[in-house]
Amino acid sequence: MSDAIALDAPHTVPAVNNDRLETIAAVALIAIAGAVQFSIAAAQILLTMTIACWLGLLVVRRERFEAPSFFWPLAIYAAATLVSAAFSFDPRTSLIDCKQLVLFLLVPLTYRLVTAERASTLMTVVLSCAAISAVVGVVQYGILHYDVLQQRPQGTLGHYMTYSGMLMIVIGVAVARVLFGKGGRTWAALVIPALAVAVALTLTRGAWVGVCVAAALLFALKDFRLFAILPVVAAIFFAVAPGLVMQRFNSIFDKKDPSTMDRVAMLHVGERMVQAHPLTGVGANMVQRLYAEYRGPDAVNKVNPHLHNNVLQIAAERGLPAVAIWIWFIVALARDLWKRFRSGEHTFLAAAGLATVAALLTGGLFEYNFGDSEILMLFLIVSTLPAAVSRGAGLSGLRTGAGQP
Repeated sequence: MSDAIALDAPHTVPAVNNDRLETIAAVALIAIAGAVQFSIAAAQILLTMTIACWLGLLVVRRERFEAPSFFWPLAIYAAATLVSAAFSFDPRTSLIDCKQLVLFLLVPLTYRLVTAERASTLMTVVLSCAAISAVVGVVQYGILHYDVLQQRPQGTLGHYMTYSGMLMIVIGVAVARVLFGKGGRTWAALVIPALAVAVALTLTRGAWVGVCVAAALLFALKDFRLFAILPVVAAIFFAVAPGLVMQRFNSIFDKKDPSTMDRVAMLHVGERMVQAHPLTGVGANMVQRLYAEYRGPDAVNKVNPHLHNNVLQIAAERGLPAVAIWIWFIVALARDLWKRFRSGEHTFLAAAGLATVAALLTGGLFEYNFGDSEILMLFLIVSTLPAAVSRGAGLSGLRTGAGQP
C-alpha cells in the first residue's frame, strides 16, 4: 500500500501546481480590474504576470488557445494596425505605439480564467476601487481647488478624460448590478451617488452623455417605467450642481463654445487625412505630428493629440479598412452580449457588458477612448465576462456529465 502511494504521489504534484498557477493568474487578472483605476504601471505589471501564468497553463496542460468569437475581428484589427504602421510616415514610431495591441490579450485571458464566482468578485473589486477613486475626485474639487477647466478632478489617474471615462464605465456596471444582479446590489446602490457626483465634477461632457445613454439602455432593458425617475434626477441636478458644472452643461447647446468649435474643426482635419490616405491612414501616433499640415482656418487649437472621435481617429490613423474591421468587432461583441441577455444567461453580466459598449461608443463620439489604455483594459475585461462565465459553466457541466454512470 505504501509503495502504491509513493508511486502515485509524483503524479498529483503537477496537478496541484497547475491549480496554483491558475489561481495566481485569476487573482492577478482580478487585481488588474482594480489597479487600472489607480496606476497603469501597476496594471501592466499585473498583466505581464497574468500572461506568463496563462502561457504556462497552455504549455503545462497542453491546452489549445481559446477565445470568444468576437475576439477574431479584434485580432484582424490588430493585424490591420500593423500594416498601417508599416506604411506610416514614421514606421518606427508607429510600430512602438502598437505595443498597446498587447492589451487585446485581455479577451482570451478573461475568457480562460474567469468563473461565475470570480466574475462576481471582480465586479465588486471594480466598484470598490471606483468608490475610492470617486472620493478622491470629490476631495480634489472641493478642497484642493481642481475646479476650473484647466485643472479638473482626475482622481487617482493622470488625466481627467481617462478618469471620467473610467467612472462612466463603472456607473454602467453599478446600475446594471442594481437592476439585474442577484447579490451585491446594496453596495452598488450606495456607490452610485459618489460615482455620479465625481463624473459630474470632471466637467467632461462626453462622459456625461455616455453615462446617460448607458443608464437609459439599462432602464429600457429592465422596465420602461424606470424612466419616470428621470425628472426627479434632473431636478436634483439643477438644484445642487455647482455653477461651473451648470455652465459646462449649458455649453453643450452653445455652438460658439471654443471646445465645440474645435471638435467640428477636427472632423474636417480627419476628413482631409482620410482623403489623402484612405487605405492605411497616416500611421499610429502620427495625427498630432501631422495635424498642422491638415489644419484648416476653422481650427481653434494649433495642435491636438488626437481627433476626439473613435471612428475618425481610427480612419485617419489606420485607414478605412481598419475602421470597417473595428465596426465588425463592435457589432460582433454587441450581438454576443445581446444574445446572452435575451437568453437569460448571466443577465447582470450581459447587461453590464451592453452598458459598457453603449457608454464607450457614445463617449467615443467626443473622445478617442478606445485608444486610452486604462479605459480599453476595463472595457475588454467587463465585456468578456459573460462569455467567460458561460465557458466555465459549460466545462463544469461536461465534468459533471463525465462523472455520471
